[in-house]
Amino acid sequence: MSGLACLFWVGIGIVVYSYLGYGSLLYILVKIKKAIQKETLFDPNFFPSVALVVPCFNEADYIDEKIKNSLALKYPADKLQLIFISDGSSDETPDRIKKYPQVLALHEDTRKGKASAMNRAMAFVKAPIVVFCDANTALNPEAIHELVKHYSNPRVGAVTGEKRIITKDKENASGAGEGIYWKYESFLKQLDSDFYTIVGAAGELMSYRTQLFRELPEDTLLDDLMQSMQIANDGYRVIYEKNAWASETASANVGEELKRKIRIAAGAFQSMSRLPKGFNLINNFKVSFLFISHRVLRWTLAPLSLFMLFVVNIFLLSEPNMIYKLLMIGQVLFYSMALLGWYLANKQIKVKILFVPYYFFIMNLCMYLGFFRFLRGKQSANWERAKRA
Repeated sequence: MSGLACLFWVGIGIVVYSYLGYGSLLYILVKIKKAIQKETLFDPNFFPSVALVVPCFNEADYIDEKIKNSLALKYPADKLQLIFISDGSSDETPDRIKKYPQVLALHEDTRKGKASAMNRAMAFVKAPIVVFCDANTALNPEAIHELVKHYSNPRVGAVTGEKRIITKDKENASGAGEGIYWKYESFLKQLDSDFYTIVGAAGELMSYRTQLFRELPEDTLLDDLMQSMQIANDGYRVIYEKNAWASETASANVGEELKRKIRIAAGAFQSMSRLPKGFNLINNFKVSFLFISHRVLRWTLAPLSLFMLFVVNIFLLSEPNMIYKLLMIGQVLFYSMALLGWYLANKQIKVKILFVPYYFFIMNLCMYLGFFRFLRGKQSANWERAKRA
């Protein structure tokens, strides 16, 4: 086998493992683990004090609905502290929050970003468990109890809920693709959690032991990933709880989805540069195995391999083996469908068969764009709420 052919098949192996092989392997390992271990039983009377913190920026259109959703949560009112912190909001958000006496309203005129707002809010948290969620999400009534029941185990340091994308019958490509992606991502997170720990929480609904929460630098882009990985690297488990969820609508259009994903991609590279322990297989093999397999490969070698496969495949067309010609046809067809899906999405034309290739292409393109933005240091920590459908 020539060097180019070897490189080609290694690239295919990386892509297949990143998106299919890793999940299949973990599925088998989890099945074996469940056959050996007994099912975990929870104390139905375990109700620790909890602080629910909601960082906000210019959420006047949604904040009343969010507060009402928070007040309707099925958790003892005397054990649930509600903190809404406005980070430099220039609309009516701070005034609207103050209308509710059950809520501790915090505000600073200076806008410093989500990580900074979270750090400031922690000074007011009195409970041993703190839950963070986004202002544009709706929680199911049992969300808090479903999260905190896991803290009866002293080895659990953080628990995350499920992010759910609200889709419509007539969904655009961005929304439908995002919904499909999050269903698959939720499946992988459940496997991670069942095996040992998740390695990337959903910031839409995330909880921590207050004593384990660390102040992050104000320029932090992915606070949920940084906090959960630091807790996992310290030897605590980070659990995924599918019965606690935060619902939100999909991005309004292709442009909004690109903006959000480029920011996440820039944050991924920033996080990797600040999490050296996550790559240390000796420090905690399980955490590093999950982090590298689930996150790092998808952020680095998989997008790089996809580009390399297309280029190398061109040079391999002269090989007598028919497989290279068939794979080239397959790649051209796939990317043609992705580009067509992108074009039609901008025209608000719905073609379901194009949703998956379109979203897969966008995800990997954004990793390149996010990487270059990270290198330039151009990504602001001030979050810009993406317009939702």
